[in-house]
Amino acid sequence: MARLVRWTALMAAAALLTGCSSGSSGDDQDDRGSDSRGPSAVAPSGVPASLASQRLDWGRCKGTADSPAPGGDWQCATLKVPLDWAEPEGETIGLAMIRDKADGDRRIGSLLFNFGGPGGSGVSTMPSYADSVSRLHERYDLVSWDPRGVAASEGVRCREDEDIQAAESVDATPDTPAEEQAYLKDAADFGKGCEKAAGKLMAHVSTTDTARDMDLMRHVLGDAKMHYFGISYGTELGGVYAHLFPKNVGRLILDAVVDPGADTMGHAENQTRGFQRALDDYLESTGQDPEQGSRKIADLLERIDSEPLPTSSPGRKLTQTLALTGIVLPLYSKDGWPALTSALEAAEEGDGSELLALADGYNERDSSGRYGTTTHSQRVISCLDDKQRPTVEETKELLPRFEKISPVFGAFLGWDTAGWCHDWPVAGQHETPEVSAPGAAPILVVGNTGDPATPYEGARRMADELGKDVGVMLTWKGEGHGAYGSGSDCVDSTVNAYLLDGTVPEDGKVCS
Repeated sequence: MARLVRWTALMAAAALLTGCSSGSSGDDQDDRGSDSRGPSAVAPSGVPASLASQRLDWGRCKGTADSPAPGGDWQCATLKVPLDWAEPEGETIGLAMIRDKADGDRRIGSLLFNFGGPGGSGVSTMPSYADSVSRLHERYDLVSWDPRGVAASEGVRCREDEDIQAAESVDATPDTPAEEQAYLKDAADFGKGCEKAAGKLMAHVSTTDTARDMDLMRHVLGDAKMHYFGISYGTELGGVYAHLFPKNVGRLILDAVVDPGADTMGHAENQTRGFQRALDDYLESTGQDPEQGSRKIADLLERIDSEPLPTSSPGRKLTQTLALTGIVLPLYSKDGWPALTSALEAAEEGDGSELLALADGYNERDSSGRYGTTTHSQRVISCLDDKQRPTVEETKELLPRFEKISPVFGAFLGWDTAGWCHDWPVAGQHETPEVSAPGAAPILVVGNTGDPATPYEGARRMADELGKDVGVMLTWKGEGHGAYGSGSDCVDSTVNAYLLDGTVPEDGKVCS
C-alpha cells in the first residue's frame, strides 16, 4: 500500500530496464572541499545566530551498505536545523547534504534538487541524476539533501524487513469483512511502528518544516536567492517554499507537478485517472483497444486475487496487490512498456515472477530481501501534512466512482484513502497546501500530458495558484513521469534557457 507520487519509482524503473553520510574532515578534504564562501549577508528571520552562521564542513562522501559512496567530485556535509521551528533555539537535528561544484567559471550559485516522494533520498539520487543535468552543472553547484525524516537525515524505519514481507499477504482491496479488518489493522500497526521509530520527530517532518530548512540551507550555502529544481512531490515543496519566502525566489523549476488544490480524495482520483490514461496509451501502442485491454488486465487481477501466482522467488507468491504494483512501475516511463508486456504475458501463462520483480523494484526490495524506507518516510511526512482522514464508509461510498474511472487501479487507489493514514498517531496540518506567492520572481511550471502519477491538470492549477505573473506554464505532449530530460529538445532547451540565462518563456508554451 503506497501512494504513487514517487519520482523515485522512475529511478527504480530506469535501474531495472537499462549515499553518503555526513561530511568528513582532515585527510578526507580535497581542494574542491575548501570553500571560502560563507552564509549570505542577510540571515533568515527567526533563525538563531548559531545556526545562521554555521559553515558546512564539506568532505568526501562516506558510503553505507545500502548506498555506496559516489565517485567523482561529490562531497557531503551536515546542516544543523531546529527540530521544532516553533522553538528554533531548542534541540537541533542534522540534515545530510551532497554537492558537486560548478564545472565552469560563470557560476550562478547553488541549484537545489528535491526528487519527490515525499521520502526520496537526494543524497543517493543526485549523483545518478547528474548526467541528465550536465548543462546546468556548467553554472551551478548541483546540491541535494535528505529532508528531515528521510534516509541519512533522521530517517524513519517503521517496520522490519521480515514484517514488510509478511504484510505482502494483506489484501489492499479487501473484499470481505475479514480482509477489511486485516487491512485496517495492518495500517494501524504501521503507524504505531512509525511512532515508535520516529519519536518526537514525527510531529516535525511536515513540508512546511522542510521548506524552512531549505531557506536556512540557501543562506548557509551563501546564496541570496533560492535556485531550485523540484520533481513530483518536490513541486509541492517548491510551491510551499515560494509561498513562505516569495522574496527569496530565484529561478524555480517545478516538473511533474502535484495538484496543490487536491485533497486526499482528490489526489487519489487524479492518480486513478492518470494511471488509467497511461495504461490506455500503453495498450494503444500495442495495438489493443484500451477498454478491452483494461478489462483483460482487471480479469487477470481478479484471478490472482483468488489464487496468487507462483514465482521463482522462494516462498513468495504474486498477490493481487503486488501485481498491481508491478503494473504501476513500468507506466512511469515509456521505456518500461516492453517490460510490462512481457510481465503480463508471463502472468497470463501462470508465472508471476516478472510482475513480482517489477513490484520489488517499486518497493525497493533487493535480492537479499532488504527493503528501502522511502515509503516509510513518505507516509510519516504526508500523514503529518494531510488533515483529511477518510473513513471506511466514505471510501466505500466513492469506490464505484473510482472503479468507473479505472477498472484496474480504481479499487486500489480508492481503498488507499482509507488505509494510508488510518488511526494515525499525529494529526494532519491542512486540507491542501498553500502555494500562492505574490511578489515572487517567475516560476517555471512544467506539465506532461501523459504523466501517470501527477496528471497534467495539476500543473495548470499550480501555475494559477502561484499567482499572476508568477506561475509560467510549459506543456509537453509526452509520456511518463516528468518532462525534463525525457527526450524533448524543446522542453530541455526552454528549461536550460530559464535556469542558465534567466529567459522566461511565454506562459502557455507547448512542446510536442
